[in-house]
Amino acid sequence: MNKTSLLVLFSPLLLFSLSLAADPDMLQDLCVADLTSGIKVNGYPCKPADAISASDFSFTGISNPGPTNNTMGSLVTGANVEKIPGLNTMGVSMSRIDYALGGLNPPHTHPRATEMVFVLEGQLDVGFITTANKLIAKTITKGEVFVFPKALVHFQKNSGNGPASVVAAFDSQFPGTQSIAATLFSASPAVPDHVLTKAFQIGTKEVEKIKGRFAPKN
Repeated sequence: MNKTSLLVLFSPLLLFSLSLAADPDMLQDLCVADLTSGIKVNGYPCKPADAISASDFSFTGISNPGPTNNTMGSLVTGANVEKIPGLNTMGVSMSRIDYALGGLNPPHTHPRATEMVFVLEGQLDVGFITTANKLIAKTITKGEVFVFPKALVHFQKNSGNGPASVVAAFDSQFPGTQSIAATLFSASPAVPDHVLTKAFQIGTKEVEKIKGRFAPKN
């Protein structure tokens, strides 16, 4: 069989595999999320058309800085499908992140999205770690953009002389966030101490001390 015949034979298979590599096209103009529904099938069900309004497509929650007087000195304000029901099935969302002086958005991942940040003000040390354990890092300032690939561990830290803030964009209506330290040391039920002591090469007392720092404050 010559090369032309092989190409004709396998082209349909190639096109089929490529079609599976991206989200399918929407089959309707929109699907405003019914956030009151208990049913979820990889997203929210749609509101009835006569219940949709402009408020389903707008949100003012990221227009101003939020309070950063917490342990990490940072605050993430999401503008996702839970805040903007009209994003349902659209595959995009945003957030605003504010940082106090020295504030940190600690190492975390977004399992469902790539993230791109645009610096509104201040200076940040940012970076992500590849699966080969290589750190890709940079200092960014007002007007700069930085991209964090999907699902890779990444961070941002305010390294300037005053407050900092960014707007982040995601290619998911609800990207999800797993903060590495909090995930491991405040899970419920708790991750067994013997797993953490071996993973981090520390003793049980150190594990319990770290868990105590992540315990809910009354």
